[in-house]
Amino acid sequence: MSSPPLPGPLASLEPLLGHYGYWAVGAVVLVEDFGVPAPGETILLAAGVYAGTGRMDVVAVALIAFAAAVAGDNLGYLIGRAGGRAFVHRWGRYVLLTPKRFEAAEGFFTRHGAKIVTVARFVAGLRQANGVIAGTTGMHWRRFLAFNALGAALWVGLWTTLAYLAGSHITAIYDEIRRYQLYAVLAVAAVIAGFVVRHLVRRRRAR
Repeated sequence: MSSPPLPGPLASLEPLLGHYGYWAVGAVVLVEDFGVPAPGETILLAAGVYAGTGRMDVVAVALIAFAAAVAGDNLGYLIGRAGGRAFVHRWGRYVLLTPKRFEAAEGFFTRHGAKIVTVARFVAGLRQANGVIAGTTGMHWRRFLAFNALGAALWVGLWTTLAYLAGSHITAIYDEIRRYQLYAVLAVAAVIAGFVVRHLVRRRRAR
């Protein structure tokens, strides 16, 4: 069955999927998940749309993306564990992970613990740095693996299923979800800022 053109921003990945198929899905998701700025989420959506037209198998797309996501984050974990902060500060800027961004992400990660490993999968920036930060903060590998695999399963399951069912309407659906996701992130940031301000006020009063 011939596939209709991919909608919106997904169209740029059509040549890559057309030439390399499942290999493209696995490779792009893998490299994104240990810090390289690659369109992992976008290619997952594109592959899901292809699967909806019969050009790819949706189960194969989901399994390959899940395996690549878990493997990529574990590679990031090893990089963070072996190289530590010095490695990230030296080389991170080449993949847009500056020391300032890394320290902010690491602080957020440390405060909220293992649950962030699962949620980070859905947040651009944290998704790419997730494994590296878990490694530098010394999280136990088995704990990281369990929460990371859960996040990967939810992430792959959500976007693959939506793309498979929505077909050519996936761009509009994706934009709506990302719009409300932004509100959720802003709400969380506001709550955190409130706690910080309250802590600073109490410290000043104590003095």
